[in-house]
Amino acid sequence: MKNHTPVTEFLLMGIPYTKGLENMLFVLFLAFYFLTLLGNLLILLAILTSSNLHTPMYFFLGNLSVFDIFFPSVSSPKMMLSLMGQSRTISYPGCACQLFFYHFLGCTECFLYTVMAYDRFAAICHPPQYTVIMNRRVCTIMTLGTWVGSCLHAAVLTFLIFHLPFCGPNEVDNFFCDIPVVLPLACADTSLAQTVSFTNVGIVALICFLLILTSYIRIVVSVLKISSSEGRRRAFSTCSAHLTSILLFYGRVVLIYLRPASSPWLDSVVQVLNNIVTPSLNPLIYTLRNKDVKLALRKALIQGVHTCGV
Repeated sequence: MKNHTPVTEFLLMGIPYTKGLENMLFVLFLAFYFLTLLGNLLILLAILTSSNLHTPMYFFLGNLSVFDIFFPSVSSPKMMLSLMGQSRTISYPGCACQLFFYHFLGCTECFLYTVMAYDRFAAICHPPQYTVIMNRRVCTIMTLGTWVGSCLHAAVLTFLIFHLPFCGPNEVDNFFCDIPVVLPLACADTSLAQTVSFTNVGIVALICFLLILTSYIRIVVSVLKISSSEGRRRAFSTCSAHLTSILLFYGRVVLIYLRPASSPWLDSVVQVLNNIVTPSLNPLIYTLRNKDVKLALRKALIQGVHTCGV
């Protein structure tokens, strides 16, 4: 019987085929990371300071902004340090934490989009009962359920992966730890962990997608019953930002987890888009055509300038 030394750290291989581009990528990713933090903090500021935005829709948008602040922070700082020539190693517990928080926050995003779709369904299909259906207690329960359910989901996945022994190669073929690149490094049979983890991710994504689809089918049916074209346009405009975010989210899920063939370079590019670029787009998606958020943000900034001036 061979003696194997347990792995105590992993080596993050980074983004393939980027040798010589480290400084440019560092500046680019740092800019996206800064824009992500700034944009989502501004949305939170607008929602917290404006009483007009204290509604269920903006309550859930505030939760999405919190997600967009934390999600790129799981992998971006370590990746940017690596681009600057710092150590590419990550400890065993650090790798487990990355995987946990990546799936915790990713599942939270999935659940939040589902809850936001239900909110739009209630607002458009049942406007007289909307405030009763989406009262403060219901919103709080939905939000707590979203975060707690996501935590349990991520805990199961992390346990499945890291209860396996790691005693051989420790090179992670990406810039952060995720199931597809960590699981092949285990020196034991990974078939059960692979089946359960990918089934878990697939079922969560599929159930959320079906619930979102059901909500929007009902929304479309209700909107088509509106007699005026202006009324239909306004109803659809309230859903456009949410639909754009959903398309971006499920496009990433398909590219990362449901492709039949795997390419390290393509995997890294998709993960860069997923972890860094997309979170910076949500503030633009939800504010460019939203007069309420822009007005609230303008008032908050003017009030802040006046306060600093005093």
